Amino acid sequence: MVLLDPLADALSMIKNAEAVGKDSCTIRPASKLIGNVLKVMNDRGYIGDFEFVEDGKAGVYTVELIGRINKCGAIKPRYSVGVTEFERWEKQFLPAKNFGVLILTTPNGVVSQYEARENNVGGQLLSFVY
Repeated sequence: MVLLDPLADALSMIKNAEAVGKDSCTIRPASKLIGNVLKVMNDRGYIGDFEFVEDGKAGVYTVELIGRINKCGAIKPRYSVGVTEFERWEKQFLPAKNFGVLILTTPNGVVSQYEARENNVGGQLLSFVY
């Protein structure tokens, strides 16, 4: 099995485990990018705690699910977005205003669109969750 987009695979594992009502899921392989996206999802209250477990290879993340995710996914291609353009992308990927979150990578690290707007920085869209 070839993994072309580990972030998309991780988010679909979370979405599928959430859909069938599991209380946790295991994401492999682990990466810093996936860890940073999980941290933003945790900070916004979409998932519970997550933990990195070393397995001698790339490692795995064990994620506690709390039933708050309706849908999540990676955004491909990774569009560049300026501070003034967040509303346009919210309309495209989120179902309603102030419902859900876009996750993007900025010079300040991986953050939600709310933090990016607060810090007045743009970046590249990685994923969405609501």
